[in-house]
Amino acid sequence: MTSQDIFGDDTLVIAGTRYRSRLLTGTGKFKDLDETRRATEAAAAEIVTVAIRRTNIGQDPGEPNLLDVLPPDRYTILPNTAGCYTADEAVRTLRLARELLDGRKLVKLEVLGDQKTLYPDVVQTLKAAELLVADGFDVMVYTSDDPILAKQLEEIGCVAVMPLAAPIGSGLGIQNKWSLLEIVDNAKVPIIVDAGVGTASDAAVAMELGCDGVLMNTAIAGAREPVLMAHAMKLAVEAGRAAFRAGRIPRKRFASASSPIDGLVG
Repeated sequence: MTSQDIFGDDTLVIAGTRYRSRLLTGTGKFKDLDETRRATEAAAAEIVTVAIRRTNIGQDPGEPNLLDVLPPDRYTILPNTAGCYTADEAVRTLRLARELLDGRKLVKLEVLGDQKTLYPDVVQTLKAAELLVADGFDVMVYTSDDPILAKQLEEIGCVAVMPLAAPIGSGLGIQNKWSLLEIVDNAKVPIIVDAGVGTASDAAVAMELGCDGVLMNTAIAGAREPVLMAHAMKLAVEAGRAAFRAGRIPRKRFASASSPIDGLVG
């Protein structure tokens, strides 16, 4: 019996494409490209995000190319705008990425507002999202955990909204359960937690809340054993998703016997 026989078709759909994995991974901060490859394989990720301003995917012919270890015919390469602080910077960066990736439209938008916390500049994010959607991009967008803003980004036409769970790279875990629940409950596009995950239990919690996926980089690349942590994150995302679909029992103040006492002899 296969997992599909047990769980049915539970694929993640983004911009019309189906993905078996709900774990998206980054490609930065690893010690070398071989570790990047091994961790990505251990995570069973199908979508990998790439910082165009920091990673060579062909713009520097003499340098090692990420696409040699993570080929686009096997992975969905998701260019992102890490390091951009204005809408104009972000739009220019993603137009370059589109040229480098033979016209692929799926991108991850992030416009930062502060170098210390890496919190998003939501005004510039909205502006960039409008420009990119109008230019034909399929935009996955990093944002704060504001439910109103998340809905506005969806209405602009973003194909996925990616609220932070805690500051980028902090490893603090899910700090905003109620905000995430509100975003999930009102969304008609995938909601993918982006930033703040530190360990496997954090990823499981995000999925148990009903999020459609989790994107992480530092939690894997910064672990003592990145490849092993990638495997742990894969299992956590799968477990959290299964638990969400199964439906947890209600919380109660008092005990409830595992074995019913009704009908006991004597």
